[in-house]
Amino acid sequence: MEIKEKELHVRAIAGDDEAFLAVMQLHKQSLLRTALAFLRNEDDAIEALQEVTYRAYKKVRTVKEPSYLKTWLIRIMINYCQDQLKLRKRYTVDDSGLETVSAEDISYIELRDALATLSDEEQRLIYLKYFQDSKIKDIAQSENIPESTVKSRLYKTMRTLRSYFEDKGGSDHV
Repeated sequence: MEIKEKELHVRAIAGDDEAFLAVMQLHKQSLLRTALAFLRNEDDAIEALQEVTYRAYKKVRTVKEPSYLKTWLIRIMINYCQDQLKLRKRYTVDDSGLETVSAEDISYIELRDALATLSDEEQRLIYLKYFQDSKIKDIAQSENIPESTVKSRLYKTMRTLRSYFEDKGGSDHV
């Protein structure tokens, strides 16, 4: 993390509104990518960013380590998106309209379905490690668990995903 970025984080945590806005601008793309990965809709992703900005603003003073502010923001986004997906499940009706889909779409759908079989905690770990490229150390800090626990949970989760794909008739996905 650059010195300037860390300084912004420190000022934002201390209550500097301009620094908070600068931090949100700095991490906007990562937060939007996170929302899009979960919600798969640009309008919903923008709405999620607005809600997460509000939630983060209210609680930013609770962040203890400035270097983990980005991870903290992404965790808020993941939790918000997972809540929205749970709400959607309650209110969606199955529409079985079939469309032509590409192999890339099918792979994405298979991956999404596989991830849906995991617990929220497992999904969050996979997302942070493999979609956000977070370091084990950063995940451990944000989840408040030892690094060895993160590693063992990731290993177990990857084994679960491999098993899922092998049961589906292929092992080249994971």
